[in-house]
Amino acid sequence: MDYKNPYLSPFEEFQRFKTHPAIRKIIEGGKRISYGARALIEGGLQSLPKMFMPGALLIGCDAGTLNMPKIKGSHTAMKSGMIAAEVINDHIKEKKDLSIYEDKFKNSWLYEELFKARNVKPSFSWGLILGIIFTGIDQILFRGKLPFTLKHKHADHETLKSVKEMPKIDYPKPDNVITFDKTSSVYLTGTNHSDNQPVHLQLKNPNLPINYTLEKFDEPAQRYCPAGVYEVQKESDIYKFVINSQNCIHCKTCDIKEPSQNINWITPEGGGGPKYGNM
Repeated sequence: MDYKNPYLSPFEEFQRFKTHPAIRKIIEGGKRISYGARALIEGGLQSLPKMFMPGALLIGCDAGTLNMPKIKGSHTAMKSGMIAAEVINDHIKEKKDLSIYEDKFKNSWLYEELFKARNVKPSFSWGLILGIIFTGIDQILFRGKLPFTLKHKHADHETLKSVKEMPKIDYPKPDNVITFDKTSSVYLTGTNHSDNQPVHLQLKNPNLPINYTLEKFDEPAQRYCPAGVYEVQKESDIYKFVINSQNCIHCKTCDIKEPSQNINWITPEGGGGPKYGNM
């Protein structure tokens, strides 16, 4: 999510990826049966927030326990849940404070695993080649035990450059065999939100998309959203920012990538969202 070009579309990049000969030969002749999208939390150990608060614990992928180089997080999420269960049991039986969660977390194999992987994601800020070389040295030669910890240089939403600085990207039309459009893909998610429920994608400043991000970034929400939730429509020479919240597949990309941080993703009414039956 830390790409720089506002014209880039992750959805279209994935469609283009499928046309590579090495990938095409694997999926050619197959049938598209489902579609989904999710933004992975790759910040690792340095990005973990405070994980306890009065009456609650923040665990799993919500906290960011994904092992980034392995792109695996089920086992770490389960372990954080197991630790949380122990802490809650101690809290109920022995009135121990929930803050002991972080102590138990730091004394577990989960913390050790995330610690060894801590430098992988930050190293890619040097570029793909240097990041790969450093990761090989860090993970294979030193087993993640280098005597320093790299820091993240920026948040993902801070990386976009203006349209004046970046080249426009023209993506080919889908062939409906290997590549597909967003509309038909979203249909396969089975996503649904009641028409009369409050919009769960809220703008802090409703004028900002047209007055700021459209001019500077050509409103990147039109492209970074993999479900076509955001549109800029022109009516009588007046631009209008439209939110098709019923299309939302809960990937949280807008909450992360929006350069003005103007979009606030809140939990929709119960039962709404994608139905990933085949995934």
